[in-house]
Amino acid sequence: MMMKNTINILPFLEEDLGGGDITAAIISEHRHATAELLTREPMILCGRDWFDAIFKHLDANVSIEWFVAEGDFVAANTKLCTLSGLARGLLTGERTAMNLLQTLSATATISRQYADAVQGTGCKVLDTRKTIPGLRVAQKYAVKCGGCFNHRIGLFDGVLIKENHIMAAGSIADAVRIAREQSDVPIEVEVENLAELEQALHAQPNRIMLDNFTLDELRQAVKLTAKKVELEASGNINLTTIRSVAETGVDFISIGALTKNVQAIDLSLRIQL
Repeated sequence: MMMKNTINILPFLEEDLGGGDITAAIISEHRHATAELLTREPMILCGRDWFDAIFKHLDANVSIEWFVAEGDFVAANTKLCTLSGLARGLLTGERTAMNLLQTLSATATISRQYADAVQGTGCKVLDTRKTIPGLRVAQKYAVKCGGCFNHRIGLFDGVLIKENHIMAAGSIADAVRIAREQSDVPIEVEVENLAELEQALHAQPNRIMLDNFTLDELRQAVKLTAKKVELEASGNINLTTIRSVAETGVDFISIGALTKNVQAIDLSLRIQL
């Protein structure tokens, strides 16, 4: 899980605050208030540290009491936490804190659905780089919170050789060779058919991505590679089809929808002045 000292909430606050909250300024700076946070729909809670950091930045003395642990499933209409502090801080931080919590909880919630869908198969569900700009690290944390796993964080911590890279390098073998000469990070090659799979297998990358393979082709790929290399299935896989894909014997399935297609959880923060 992510440590609090790795969280930078300033860009999120700056986006909303600009030169200051001119609406909250109508309230006395000494006015105290309380609030309670509820969820309107079932969810996996994720993002408590981000939520807390927003309010504590605005009011160092704010008190936040959580009734649900990070990663817990909670039913609709559950009270998640209560807050007590300066009214200005609660009003100013309300939207930013809930934006982060509702987005990360949504990512964790859909991740739990995908993790549950492949349970017992031995296959791991991975995220991708298809994240909301500025929220990659946070969303990848949420993916793990929901029970799935992280692919590479960015372009710097893993080689993923795709069609255009192969064309530019001249061949799969050359692309893998050059990548290995330049870096010691894991190397993955994307292939689109069984013929390319055989070429990739001879090049000996760490993992091969099977892009838009049929179920029969996936089973053939698993048989052909015989556990000599990790296999990752990708492309047009959803909650309806993922179990069948996992049962072919692939090691991983990457799902862009974990971070790309999230629908924010409906939260409500009731403030009492």
